[in-house]
Amino acid sequence: MAQLDLRGISKSFGDTAVLRDIDLSIADGEFLTLVGPSGCGKSTLIRIIAGLEPQTAGSIAVDGAPIDHLRPHERRVAMVFQSYALYPHMTVFQNLALPLTMARLTMAERLPLLRLLSPRRRRIMAGIGQEVGAVAEQLQIDRLLDRRPAQLSGGQRQRVALGRAMVRHPAVFLMDEPLSNLDAKLRVHMRSELADLHARLRATFVYVTHDQVEAMTMSDRVAMMHGGRIIQLGTPAQLYDRPANLTVAQFIGSPTINLIKGRIGRDDAIEIPGGRIGLATGLPPGAEVTVGLRPEAVVPAPLVPAFQDPVRLPARLHRRENLGPEQILHFDLMGTEKAGLTCRVMGSETVVADEPVDLLFEASACHVFDSAGERVDLPAPVTSSPPPVRPVAPLAGGPGA
Repeated sequence: MAQLDLRGISKSFGDTAVLRDIDLSIADGEFLTLVGPSGCGKSTLIRIIAGLEPQTAGSIAVDGAPIDHLRPHERRVAMVFQSYALYPHMTVFQNLALPLTMARLTMAERLPLLRLLSPRRRRIMAGIGQEVGAVAEQLQIDRLLDRRPAQLSGGQRQRVALGRAMVRHPAVFLMDEPLSNLDAKLRVHMRSELADLHARLRATFVYVTHDQVEAMTMSDRVAMMHGGRIIQLGTPAQLYDRPANLTVAQFIGSPTINLIKGRIGRDDAIEIPGGRIGLATGLPPGAEVTVGLRPEAVVPAPLVPAFQDPVRLPARLHRRENLGPEQILHFDLMGTEKAGLTCRVMGSETVVADEPVDLLFEASACHVFDSAGERVDLPAPVTSSPPPVRPVAPLAGGPGA
């Protein structure tokens, strides 16, 4: 376990700047996720930490000691790759043992002829066998040690890749989108296993993903990257409840946040298509803003939410997604051609398609962003995490009545 500190990390490929002045401190035993769209620089950053890419500027330290001058195998870090990077001609045991044999055996002891004649090699290999067995048992792959990667499922290969990192007892685990090659059901299972593994090892994890669900469900903190910079750093709840800008707001959350264009009226209220939102933003009259609403904050009027003085917008149901215990409802706002709102409700959906309906939400649930896309701090904080899914009550005569 170790603390990892990045100071002023920049990286350019020719005239193209990929990373721009990254400052980041990762605490001992923390699970930090770098998340963002493809091309934002997150994989380049983790490869720089591992020593696979040199930075153009900046420094890296583990427990206060610089590691920039060290080769990858000397940095006390272990990396799990997206492609698993297993040796196909080796068994699971040999893949797991390889980092230890390379570190502990001399070149002569690794030669085929001399390996049978060296008592020292036999002692070392016995110890390596015990360590590999312990890690394999922890990852529940101890029965697969004689198999080769081609004989394993995707989840089993992922465990072998994790085990190969674990046997080194690194100070920092680096993981570059390790679950992206798995099917949806297995990804959910492996997310839980990775979180349990982190809790058992209490090691420092730096995890890279473009999947915001992985970032939100596993991390202690999340660093949202865009354009080679960290644009927001905080807990998953902080990124969900108080996104720093429109980029974070749109990336974090599923279904994605609703965005409505508006402007500040003379009475400081926000004027939007079909209604007004009574919020004191401090912006001058006429200023253009974007209002963000999480889907669970918007409720169709027939479902009778317990709102006090809600904002009402006339709409029509355009499409529904039945997810079993919950419904995702897509509405078109009346009087506008392209504007729409998405609602997430729980229970039996009773809204009829193409019939007029009022959408209700409280002003306090709104996130407001200025014309530059930056968050406007409101007097009352917006809180909606963990995301509540409002249960619905069927209309009289509807299902369940």
